[in-house]
Amino acid sequence: MNIVVLAGGISPEREVSIVSGTGVCQALRKKGHRAILVDVFCGDARVASECTEDCFPKEYDVASAADYMRSMSEEIEEIKKSGREFFGPNVLKLCKLADIVFLALHGADGEGGTVQAAFDLLRIPYTGSGHLGSAMAMDKNISRRLFQAYGVPTASGIALKKENPRLAAAENGVGLPCIVKPCCGGSSVGVTIAHTEEEYQEALSAAFSYENEVIVEAYIHGREFSAGVIDGKAYPIIEIAPVEGFYDYQNKYTAGATIETCPAELSKEQTEQMQSYAVKAYEALQLSGYGRMDFMMDEQGRMYCLEANTLPGMTPTSLLPQEAAAVGIAFPELCELLIEVSMKARGQKR
Repeated sequence: MNIVVLAGGISPEREVSIVSGTGVCQALRKKGHRAILVDVFCGDARVASECTEDCFPKEYDVASAADYMRSMSEEIEEIKKSGREFFGPNVLKLCKLADIVFLALHGADGEGGTVQAAFDLLRIPYTGSGHLGSAMAMDKNISRRLFQAYGVPTASGIALKKENPRLAAAENGVGLPCIVKPCCGGSSVGVTIAHTEEEYQEALSAAFSYENEVIVEAYIHGREFSAGVIDGKAYPIIEIAPVEGFYDYQNKYTAGATIETCPAELSKEQTEQMQSYAVKAYEALQLSGYGRMDFMMDEQGRMYCLEANTLPGMTPTSLLPQEAAAVGIAFPELCELLIEVSMKARGQKR
């Protein structure tokens, strides 16, 4: 297949996306596909404006393409100021030529439904959920409400707008300690645990620096887990135990910073219950193809679904590849599987 692996973009998770895209592109090439790595925002000036199937060469240097993307990272803010459109030079031309676009994007500008909606209108096949499910999962306020409606337990919390008066922690109905996070962020960017009023106000300022709406949730002391769902089926649960602190951006993407156990050491009943909640959350948000649900379990064994990830990380330390490996699915086969289930969800065939 001719495949565009779309990565990069303009979110705070740009570098993680490049790592994900690089790994996916290399894996697909090992399986014989003519995959190319493309930056959704910067495009690739090295590709001729008259895009043809020759843009999917038999021989291709994935590492060089990733280096090119990184070389553009410092120019992102200046390009944004110019008012240029989101899709970079030649990007849509290349995507239209591809048999499918593997979305290795992370963050609101690639994971939140807008790219998916554009591709739906242009009839470009892509991996992952459609625009509606992607948008609902990215908005943590909406996803929390849907979890509650579908009987998926989630942490108590509130959404705050930047223009609202700053309430003290004791007045927001959540109290201390609490978790403060951007409403539509990912990779734990801008997430803070606040134990004091001073920390709470600082956490609000930090989260509001990323966007105009934040979520304040009750802090749950306990164990953290993640459960992938592929084609409506829950995969083995993985437990995440950071060596220090909590599962923040640094711990997520630093090798050795977190102890990850898959399958998680849970009873049969606990495993089945969490997997059931993962599938319910997947269905509540109208996801398709695949996704990954994050959970906390407190000291009394009560489970809470924190959020859903519609384009889970595909880096060397990412969780979904580890869950797939636990049932004998190697990384290259997983990449192919995600393509297959995404095409199946849209009634397409390879």
